[in-house]
This record gives sequence, C-alpha cells and structure tokens, in this order.
Amino acid sequence: MFVQYGTAKLGAIMVNINPAYRTHELGYVLKQAGISVLVSAPEFKTTDYRAMVAEIRDECPELRAVIFLGDPQWEQLMATGRAGNRELLIMRERELSADDPINIQYTSGTTGFPKGATLTHHNLLNNGFFVGEGCGYTEDDRVCIPMPYYHCFGMGMGNLGCTSHGATMIIPAPGFDPALTLKAVQDERCTSLYGVPTMFIARAC
Repeated sequence: MFVQYGTAKLGAIMVNINPAYRTHELGYVLKQAGISVLVSAPEFKTTDYRAMVAEIRDECPELRAVIFLGDPQWEQLMATGRAGNRELLIMRERELSADDPINIQYTSGTTGFPKGATLTHHNLLNNGFFVGEGCGYTEDDRVCIPMPYYHCFGMGMGNLGCTSHGATMIIPAPGFDPALTLKAVQDERCTSLYGVPTMFIARAC
C-alpha cells in the first residue's frame, strides 16, 4: 500500500505484477512495461524472487533499481520519504491531472503473454469510491480484504473503497487462506467481506 499511495502522489505509473508469474513472464512484463524500479517481497510461498530477478535482470536494460521489502534499501527509501521536503511533494501533486495514467494492470496471460491495461487516477479512485458508496461504507465499517493487491479488486475496490470512506481495512494474511480469513472476520468484527466465488466455497481446513 505504501508503494500504491506513494506512486500516485508522485505521478509515477505503478505496474502490478502477479506473484505467481514464472521467470519468463516476469521478464516479459518488466521489458514490455519499461519498468525502471522494481519493489518486491524477497519470497512468497515456495518462490524465491531474488533468484528470479537475478536471472532476468541483464535482459531488462531499463530496470535501474530493485528494492526488496525489509532490506536496507527499503528502510532507506522509507526514511528518505519521511524526511523529504513536503513542499516539493505538494508542488509535484499540483502538476498532476486526474486523467494522467497511474497504473498498469496485466492479465493472467492464460491465452498468451500477459496484456497490460493502463488506468488513470480518475478510473481507479472512481471504482473504489462508488463501490464504497454502493456498500454504504462509513468510518464505522471494518472491511476484510483477502483479495490480492496486484489486482483492481484488492487495490482499487479494497484499498481505495475504504480510504475514500474512512473504513478500516483488515488484511487477514499475506495470501488467501480461508481459515485465517474467517478468523479475521470474527476477531476483528468485520462488517464486510470481499471475495470471489472460488474463495467463498473454499474449505477452511
């Protein structure tokens, strides 16, 4: 979420990458989108992202920086941001338009290579805002969001739907887990639960 909000304030285009991508898919997206800075978890489940990035980095000439969460570079980035000149940020924000591109979402690539769709500030925020309006969210709501954050459902309808209405976001686990999701709903007294049909029929074993 730090990256999502930070890139939006700067006017940088955030490109979401599916954590299930294999090395060749990652390389394709990095090159096709012209990604210059990659922020990644070091690993997830059985996937070693450090090894994946190392394998394809020489093939991505525009990739000038790779930052793994928890590494000293990440901590330095956060510290630099906190100590930054707020006036410079305000000046940068004034140069931005609601119609500027701010996000590229890629398809799963099941019928070929992943395809990117470019979204604007207006598009993303409107999606989240009107979902929140439709659900009647207020600052009293607590929304459980087990959806992936590389997708519009999690980052748009989830993050922005809540922040645009002051609702609390509950993130039950790093990845979808039916048992942890149900536990979060109960423990955090959630008033709303996001999901897709395959999640709702999953067994909490």
